[in-house]
Amino acid sequence: QVQLVESGGGSVQAGGSLRLSCAAAGFNFINYGMDWFRQVPGNEREFVAGISWNGETTRYSDDVKGRFTISRDNTKKMVYLQMSNLQPEDTGIYSCAAVFASRWPAPLEHDWWGQGTQITVSP
Repeated sequence: QVQLVESGGGSVQAGGSLRLSCAAAGFNFINYGMDWFRQVPGNEREFVAGISWNGETTRYSDDVKGRFTISRDNTKKMVYLQMSNLQPEDTGIYSCAAVFASRWPAPLEHDWWGQGTQITVSP
């Protein structure tokens, strides 16, 4: 039923750019805020960026602010994360997550999570 499928991950040199996509299915996408998280093995999951149900509000971690841009297309049921000037510290598994609009922004608890896609940034 519910699916959140990330794509666009891969390896990139420091200073490079990547765009992640998250395709949503099986739920009413416009009723949900969407967030991106990342996690390095052995570490806790870290919030990266989020966007409200209508795209009116966005939020970013201090570490990525000014370099990453989150956006969404409610017609295509897609959320994106444009990442520029990537640094080795950005390495991790990036996952998109959905949280019902009335509960957005939410800390870590979300309704659904994608499987994640690996980002590796080399020095």
